[in-house]
Amino acid sequence: MNIYLKIKSNRDMSDPLLKQEHGSAAFTETAPMPVIFIGHGSPMNAIEENEFSNAWISLGERLPKPRAILCISAHWETKGAQLTANDHPKTIHDFYGFPQKLYMQRYPAPGSPELTDFIIQQMNTRQIEKSNEWGLDHGTWSVLKYIYPQADIPVVQFSIDRYKNAEWHYEMGTMLSFLRKRGVLVIGSGNMIHNLRMIHIPGEDFNAEHGYDWANELNTIFKQKIEGNDIQSLIAYKTLHKEVHYAIPTAEHYLPLLYVLGMRSGSDRVTIFNDKVIAGSLSMTSVLLEDENGKV
Repeated sequence: MNIYLKIKSNRDMSDPLLKQEHGSAAFTETAPMPVIFIGHGSPMNAIEENEFSNAWISLGERLPKPRAILCISAHWETKGAQLTANDHPKTIHDFYGFPQKLYMQRYPAPGSPELTDFIIQQMNTRQIEKSNEWGLDHGTWSVLKYIYPQADIPVVQFSIDRYKNAEWHYEMGTMLSFLRKRGVLVIGSGNMIHNLRMIHIPGEDFNAEHGYDWANELNTIFKQKIEGNDIQSLIAYKTLHKEVHYAIPTAEHYLPLLYVLGMRSGSDRVTIFNDKVIAGSLSMTSVLLEDENGKV
């Protein structure tokens, strides 16, 4: 499957190195960065060459190189919002029962305590705590290893507060939108449709196109609502379909999408890629938002 992602700017926004800068001086204004929701799917994508990993490689070839990356991953849920603040975040293998090769994977990107401090300062809030315990879970590193394989860009993760509702998460995305003009690439990593208990693989190919009727219907509805900028319907996702509880039995894989949509600007072009329902109840459908103007 080919994807066609047209990013206007190829500027390298990574210099000078963040480690040599302090405070807000490291994050002077830039052209608006894209913002992306990625359906990350199975951890096996981290060691397989397939249409999804190839699309992530293609994405990396077209994206501008950011100063830093902020990732909201479905795999870090907390009580209260947290940001990683370590200099060298560990690679977390938060899964079990997979080939040993997968557990040997490392993504040694540096962290950025500077970015963490900058976000907390700019948002003027004490509601976000710093974490030196978490690192980069597979929702982050399994896609970044293809997008930026050199692992030379600082990465910070933002946790999902499991006690907040969908509207709160969307509003948090809007509050983070200033990062787009500070050279920071924001990625939401999850899956719009994610029900592991109902996975059904009709053959030997896990990634073959196959979805229950409700999954295919909801995949279409989600795309229509995103392209039509119908944010309220996406926040109130439980009303979108009579069987939406099958698609989103728990919200953690859906909520990263709301952060991304919260950062959408009126001049953004929407590109849907990796548009596919697999294994009956898993959607890989992903969204790229990029500013049409591409100027500060």
